[in-house]
Amino acid sequence: MKVIVLGAGILGVTSAYQLAKSGHEVTVVDRQPGPALETSFANAGEVSFGYCSPWAAPGIPMKAMKWLFMKHAPLILRPKLDLAMLSWMARMLSNCTSERYAINKSRMLRLADYSRIALAELRTETGIAYDERMQGTLQLFRTQQQLEASAKDVKALAADGIPYEVLDRDGCIRVEPALRHVREKIVGGLLTPKDETGDCFKFTNALAAKAEALGVRFAYGTTIKALDVEDGRVCGVVTDRDGDRERERMSAHAVVVALGSYSPLLLKPLGISLPVYPVKGYSLTIPITDASRAPESTVMDETYKIAITRLGDRIRVGGMAEISGYTNDLGLARRSTLEHSVTDLFPGGDVSKASFWSGLRPMTPDGTPVIGPTKVAGLFLNTGHGTLGWTMSTGSARLIGDLVSGRAPEIDAKDLAVSRYA
Repeated sequence: MKVIVLGAGILGVTSAYQLAKSGHEVTVVDRQPGPALETSFANAGEVSFGYCSPWAAPGIPMKAMKWLFMKHAPLILRPKLDLAMLSWMARMLSNCTSERYAINKSRMLRLADYSRIALAELRTETGIAYDERMQGTLQLFRTQQQLEASAKDVKALAADGIPYEVLDRDGCIRVEPALRHVREKIVGGLLTPKDETGDCFKFTNALAAKAEALGVRFAYGTTIKALDVEDGRVCGVVTDRDGDRERERMSAHAVVVALGSYSPLLLKPLGISLPVYPVKGYSLTIPITDASRAPESTVMDETYKIAITRLGDRIRVGGMAEISGYTNDLGLARRSTLEHSVTDLFPGGDVSKASFWSGLRPMTPDGTPVIGPTKVAGLFLNTGHGTLGWTMSTGSARLIGDLVSGRAPEIDAKDLAVSRYA
């Protein structure tokens, strides 16, 4: 079949690669001049198969109220008269129950573990290098209360057979030796040893080159205007080309929407309600000046919800959740929070040399992505992964490859479809 993939981020490129491997004629359309230049560009670098939880969790509403008044807050809310924002927030609050948390986390862990297997096989198959490491994620607790609250995550990990280890202070230092300089600031941690790290931008670009070698065509610098639908079936995509601004119709037998936060805007005219909303995150990329004071893998600072990740000769510091719509400005207060977390746990680095970035994460109210068919024949979605697009990309792409090709997926994907919101 002729398949068009909309979006050249990590989800779009992995989907295109899998579809090409299945024998389809694939075109990827993106407004940017190359792959992975938006949300996939400078994310936290975590590939978190075990450290994988919905933001909507019991106790979050109360925590959110407290965070709003913190100087270095993990949550920033800029309310506005936006029905999509208000509806998304209401739905998220409705998922902050123990029952919903258990269901959503189980979905996420199922897909994440499938992605772990898929990424390992893809790495062997292609030989792609992307500053990858396989040394786990350490969720670091500064207070006893945080350590005790991790019991719900431990329960979910155990139920799904995901390896983990609860560590005391010395255990944390054994895993991350640089923490010995700040041992008095930590009480313990939760290690998920199967987690990995890597540069999402490097990976996506390398895989895009592999996809091109399989015959995938990339139409960069192309703005998507609308989906072309006739008699309930998608027929292609209407674009607005850069040079002469002429409208161009690209025909296809199937279309995969992997546009992240912008997916709902394209689908709305078709009567498809997709509750994905942008939640902005920030990152710093800092050159390592003293390897003995740098993390070995990923340390997740639970107090500030900030990930500190080793990527080759750099440290990537990423986190925060800013609900402010489709704005992508860089606030200096957010940079201050990132600098505070990394220098507090790993003192000695030179943050003045850091590059500062922000991206819009496509979040669903329940935290799980939307993958699968829609009510429009031939139209598929692969979006809404939030902070876990890099983590879940390879498994999500395999699901899309199977679903578009009419094959039964290797894992249950029915509860990931957009129909769950009907």
